[in-house]
Amino acid sequence: MAWGEAALARAVAEDKPILLSVGYAACHWCHVMAHESFEDPDVAAVMNALFVNIKVDREERPDLDTIYQAALQMLGENGGWPLTMFLTPKAEPFWGGTYFPKTARFGRPGFVDVLKGVAETYKRDHDKVLKNVDALRDGLARLGGGEPGALPGPAMLDRVADRLGQQIDHDHGGLGGAPKFPHCSVLEMLWRAWLRTRQQALRHGVLVSLTAMCEGGIYDHLGGGFARYSTDEHWLVPHFEKMLYDNAELVDLLTMVWRETRDPLYAQRVSETIDWLEREMLVEGAAFAGSLDADSEGVEGKFYVWTESAIDSVLGARSALFKRFYDVSPHGNWEDHVILNRRAQPAAPTPQEAEILASCRAALLAARSGRVRPGRDDKVLADWNGLMIAALAHAGQAFERPEWLSLAARAFAFVEERMTVDGRLRHSWCAGSARHPATLDDHAALARAALALFSATGDQRYLASAKRLVRLADRHYAADSGGYYAAADDTADVIVRTKTAQDNATPSGNGMMVAVLAKLWLLTGEDQYRLAAERTVAAFAGDLARNAFGLCNLLNGFETLMQGQQIVVIGSPGAADTHALLRAIGSRSLPNAVHVVVPPDAPLPPGHPAAGKPMVNGRATAYVCAGMTCAAPETDPHALLARLAG
Repeated sequence: MAWGEAALARAVAEDKPILLSVGYAACHWCHVMAHESFEDPDVAAVMNALFVNIKVDREERPDLDTIYQAALQMLGENGGWPLTMFLTPKAEPFWGGTYFPKTARFGRPGFVDVLKGVAETYKRDHDKVLKNVDALRDGLARLGGGEPGALPGPAMLDRVADRLGQQIDHDHGGLGGAPKFPHCSVLEMLWRAWLRTRQQALRHGVLVSLTAMCEGGIYDHLGGGFARYSTDEHWLVPHFEKMLYDNAELVDLLTMVWRETRDPLYAQRVSETIDWLEREMLVEGAAFAGSLDADSEGVEGKFYVWTESAIDSVLGARSALFKRFYDVSPHGNWEDHVILNRRAQPAAPTPQEAEILASCRAALLAARSGRVRPGRDDKVLADWNGLMIAALAHAGQAFERPEWLSLAARAFAFVEERMTVDGRLRHSWCAGSARHPATLDDHAALARAALALFSATGDQRYLASAKRLVRLADRHYAADSGGYYAAADDTADVIVRTKTAQDNATPSGNGMMVAVLAKLWLLTGEDQYRLAAERTVAAFAGDLARNAFGLCNLLNGFETLMQGQQIVVIGSPGAADTHALLRAIGSRSLPNAVHVVVPPDAPLPPGHPAAGKPMVNGRATAYVCAGMTCAAPETDPHALLARLAG
C-alpha cells in the first residue's frame, strides 16, 4: 500500500507490524528487490500474512526517508536504497536493513528468512522490540535539534576550505577514491575560498575535478547530461542514471567557474546539458522530470555503451578520428563495451577535427535513439525544479542566452501555478495532480530560483515570489531555537520533525535559506532577513567542529551574508550603456553579489544603501555597495571591473 492514512490505520486495526520499503524510480537495487521478492507470489504471501506492507517513494516523501534512514544508521547499519524498515503499528522503527536478496547470498540472509525472523521476534520477544523502539525514539528526537554555537568568522571559512582542499585528488579530481560523486557544494566552497585567498591549490582542485567530470564517462558525450556518480576514481564508469538535481548543480557550478576562466569546455558542457534537458526532460513543455533510469531492457548502461564494430558501422571513414579521441578499442574499456570518454585525449581538437567530431556525435546520437530507452520518472519535484531553474537563470544571464531564461521562467510558472493548492506549495506533481506536503527544501530552492530570475530579468514579480515563499517558511517551518524544520507544522504523518543543515545529494534546505535570506537583505535592506539568516547559522554552528564537510552549503550562504555585495545599475533596461555594465559584471565570478537593474524613474526600497542614488551625466551608472555603504559611482565598464577586482 502507499504510505497514508489508510495504510497506517490498517496496521493499528490489525495490530500488525509494518514492513516499510523506501525506494525511488532510478534506483537499480530497488528494481532488483521488487522483481525478486515483491513480485514473487510466494514471497508476497509471506509478506501479506505477517505485515502491513507500505511503499514510499523517497523523492515524493524525503521527510519520511530522512527519519527512517537515520533510524537505520542508529542501529549501526549504513543507509541506502532500497531501505527496508520494520515498524510498530504506530510507525515507530525497531529494526531494518537495505537490500535483502530473495535467497541468502552476498553474505546477506534471504528475505523470507528475515521476514519470518522479525515477525517471530515481534510476537515472542515484544519487550526487546520495545527497547529498540524507545532507544530509537530518543535518538530520533535529537534530529529536531542541531548543535547551536557562536557565528563563525572568516578564519573558520578558510580553515574548513583548507581541510577540504587536502582531500582533493589532484591527479584525477574529486574527493578521495572510488566511488566519486560531484560534491558541488564542496567544490563551490573551494572556489569561493580561492576567490578570497588566491591559493592556487584550491583553484586547481576545482578545475581538475570539473574537467575530469566533463571529459570522463560520467558525462554523456552524445546526448549531454551527467550521470549520478562514478564507480571508479577516474570518472570512467558511471552509475548510469541521470538525476535532475546533479545536472542542475553542475550547470550552476560550471557557469560560476566559467565566468572567471572562460574555459570553452565548460561552456560546451553547459550548453549540451541544457540541450539534453530540453530534449528529454520537459514535462508538459514547461517543468522538468526527476530522472532517467540507469537500466534499459533490464541491463544497467545498455542504452549508453558501444562496441567498436557498432561505431565503425555508423561512422565509416570518420571512425578512426572519433575512436582516437573517445577511447574506443576492440575490447572496450568496461565489460567488453566502450564507455565514451575523453580522459586520455583532453587536448582540444583542431577546428577541422572539431567539426568532424561534432558530426560523428550527431550520427551516433541518431543511431542510439533507436535503442530501447531507459525509463523516465515523470514526477515534477518542486525543490529539484528550483535548483534547475536557478541554474538556467544564472547560465542564461552569463552566456547571454535569453532562450534559457525563458525555459527557466516557464518552469517557475508551472511550479508556482500548478503545484500550489489553497495557497500552499506541494512537493510533487504527476499525471495532472499536485500532492504531498511541501518541505523546507521546496520553499528554499524555489525562493533561490525566484531571486536568480529577478536578478536576470529585473521583474519585480520574482522578488515578490521569493518574499512570499520565505513568509510561508517562517510561518510553517521555523523553529523557535533558530533554523527551520524539514516538515511543516501541519504535516501530520511524521513521527518527528527533523531539523538539519547537512547537505546530502542535494543542498540542505537550511543552507539554501541562509543564502536566500542574505540576498533578500542585500536587495531590500530589511534587517529581518539578516537576523533570520544569522539565527539559522547559529542554530547549527556547534556542528562545524564535528562535520564541516556536510555543512558547506550553509557556510557558502553565510559567506554571502558576511561579504555580500549589492551592485545596482541605474539605467534603462536594454540600453547599450546598461548592457555594457552588465557584461562587465557578468565577466567576473561573484558568488556573493546580487545585482539589479533599476530604471531611472524606479525608486529603490528606503532601507537600501543605494536608495536615491542618481545616474551620472545621463549615463547608466553602477553602484557597488557593501553593507549600508556604497562606493563612488561607475559609468565606465573597465573602471567597474577594476572596482570589482579590488
